[in-house]
Amino acid sequence: MADPRAESEPLLSRARGDGGRDCPAGSASCRPGAASWRDLCFDQAAVFIEDAIQYRSINHRMDVRSMWLYRLYYSNTCQWILSLTIFLILFLAFIESPSSLTSTADIRYRSAPWDPPCGLTEGVEVLCLLVFVADVSVKSYLVGWAQFRTNPWLLAYLAVLVVSLTDWIVSLSLLCQERLRIRRLLRPFFLMQNSSMMKKTLKCIRSSLPEMASVLLLLALHLYVFTMSGMLLFTGEKQGDGQDRERRIYFRNLPEALTSLLVLLTTANNPDVMIPAYSKNRAYAIFFIVFTLIGSLFLMNLLTAIIYNQFRGYLMKSFQTSLFRRRLGVRAAYEVLSSLTAEGEAHPREVGVRPRDFLQVLQRVQLSSSHTQAVVEKVRSYGGDLLSAGEFQKLFNEFDKRVIKEPPPRPEYPSPFLRRAQIVCSHRYFDYLGNFIALGNLVSISVFLVIDADVLPEDRDDFVLGILNCVFILYYLLELLLKVFALGLPGYLAHSSNVFDGLLTVVLLVLEISTLAVYRFPHPGWKPERLGLLSLWDMARLVNTLIVVRFLRIIPSLKLMAVVASTILDLIRNMRAFGGILVVVYYVFAILGISLFRGVIVAPGNGSLSPDNSSAPCGSFEQLEYWPNNFDDFAAALITLWNVMVVNNWQVFLEAYRRYSGPWSKIYFVLWWLVSSVIWVNLFLALILENFLHKWDRRSHLQSLAGDPDSTYQMSAELLFREVLEEPTEDELTEKLSHHPHLRLCRLGLRAEAPGHC
Repeated sequence: MADPRAESEPLLSRARGDGGRDCPAGSASCRPGAASWRDLCFDQAAVFIEDAIQYRSINHRMDVRSMWLYRLYYSNTCQWILSLTIFLILFLAFIESPSSLTSTADIRYRSAPWDPPCGLTEGVEVLCLLVFVADVSVKSYLVGWAQFRTNPWLLAYLAVLVVSLTDWIVSLSLLCQERLRIRRLLRPFFLMQNSSMMKKTLKCIRSSLPEMASVLLLLALHLYVFTMSGMLLFTGEKQGDGQDRERRIYFRNLPEALTSLLVLLTTANNPDVMIPAYSKNRAYAIFFIVFTLIGSLFLMNLLTAIIYNQFRGYLMKSFQTSLFRRRLGVRAAYEVLSSLTAEGEAHPREVGVRPRDFLQVLQRVQLSSSHTQAVVEKVRSYGGDLLSAGEFQKLFNEFDKRVIKEPPPRPEYPSPFLRRAQIVCSHRYFDYLGNFIALGNLVSISVFLVIDADVLPEDRDDFVLGILNCVFILYYLLELLLKVFALGLPGYLAHSSNVFDGLLTVVLLVLEISTLAVYRFPHPGWKPERLGLLSLWDMARLVNTLIVVRFLRIIPSLKLMAVVASTILDLIRNMRAFGGILVVVYYVFAILGISLFRGVIVAPGNGSLSPDNSSAPCGSFEQLEYWPNNFDDFAAALITLWNVMVVNNWQVFLEAYRRYSGPWSKIYFVLWWLVSSVIWVNLFLALILENFLHKWDRRSHLQSLAGDPDSTYQMSAELLFREVLEEPTEDELTEKLSHHPHLRLCRLGLRAEAPGHC
């Protein structure tokens, strides 16, 4: 039968010198008791703990110089520099030619954009590329050549840098006059490679592509069958009848018919597409209804179901991977520290970690003071005994608890009257009264907006509303002062809702005092001329807007709404990877759009073939004045892509760019629709459902653990879902540790008789 202590025995041989190479067993630099060896063990344990806390891989070099470089690389300063560099190289698209630095994207009113001189943006770009060269060099060194050769992301990183630098040299040699810059298409890669969550998401998308492709193929077959049926069905015998108009407008040829039904699949041209035939015979409506039922309601929702099925458990898989990395890093730190315990005794009977050794290591780990204090208290609760592997693992559950700071003590007043007033002003009913007053303020603004809907701003009499706002703002100020009186200033500022409320109240008070100072006290017929930076109407609008925003203070008071709001905020935090992928997709398609369609949309007049607004067909690009929707610069391209993704009136874009640039332009827009509206939006919807269902089903568990006012901590998402995660076994951890590429390991249960030897 296996020794019950076997799972606590150390795996790592500490035979490692300061130079970063494995030391031969028994060498002087590796002998137990050497100060440098002990410091090396502490540093290795600290790095392993930091890896565990941040859910990082532990497969990196562990010698002294490498660990110094590793910790420097993951320091806040270096990571901030890397993030800033990624932001800068992506932001260059707004500045470099074609520049987006104009007040409007409308080609009729847009002034000539600023064209940066050749070498300005290129200079910033090459600095960013040099930072990335340093980044990939450090990463490659830390993981080692063997790991580098098998890591596709690092190899792709190196290839992208080589292509980008080559294209940069070509650009300078051509004096920045080239139309297509390949390196601009590659810039989003720098964002992806720096996010492990984005890499995981791309991997999940890649695994679900076969299932999505099968549905898309079925969708294409459905579209083709109905297109051919429509072209055969809508063939009018007489010129001008309903069938003939349907054919001429929507089914003139195969590309036009495919486009019409593709747009109908998104319901953007419904019921316009069926009106000519439906006006002739009501039976023709059956064709369009059946097409919409099968395509929009069945196949499109089937695609959503398939994506949801593929990504069901994605969040759990991500947490499972994070949990394994946490346990692996902690176990590695345990092995390092337990080897110190074993080396300190001639004949060790027990294996574990001395608490004092762990506390010394904890001082070297970059942690917040609250987490450090929580772990220290947990260690002291075990007494002076050696920490077993299980106890050592449990210490790190404290990092998943967000410590809630106790509110500062309330001021104490000697007077009984002041104490009773303090109780009243700190009661929740006092907050309810404030919410009711804020609701009254909001209703009064709504009433005056309805009454003055048809009155021009310069003809409005803001006397009554000005008086009401003054009264309400004075109450807000009184409420703020009373809360500060009841809770004390530190206690008032300890609540984020009070900070939000107080900040807006101070801003409202400053605006009101400024209005009174410039335009005097309101009176009937109060319509002064504009003085200073803002007119009276502008000041009133700003005040009313802030009052409306201030009404959001009611959210914490309504528990159900607060749960929903907190869930949405958690979803936003957990969806950063998918937001990053959306940024990547937008960036690539915007650059492609600029390369393909820059300058094809020309304003009417000045020899342009574009019809003016009066002669343009109803519902056309020109008649709707969609002139700002173009690809003449990066910012305009982003907005155009957003409008197409929403698919409202996207047939207008298809038709306009077909006329201005050719029928092949439809391929670009249909591909964008597939990537954005079909795949990404459905993916986002599936992941929102996954996240929301998990969080909503456990909201009572969350409230019982984190919502208790007497609780001293909140549960993070990882700890909240820990009950449904599978803990890695000892065999899995030891097997993974035994294959560490940069550490010499001992087999489980095989201890060397001589300390430090395997």
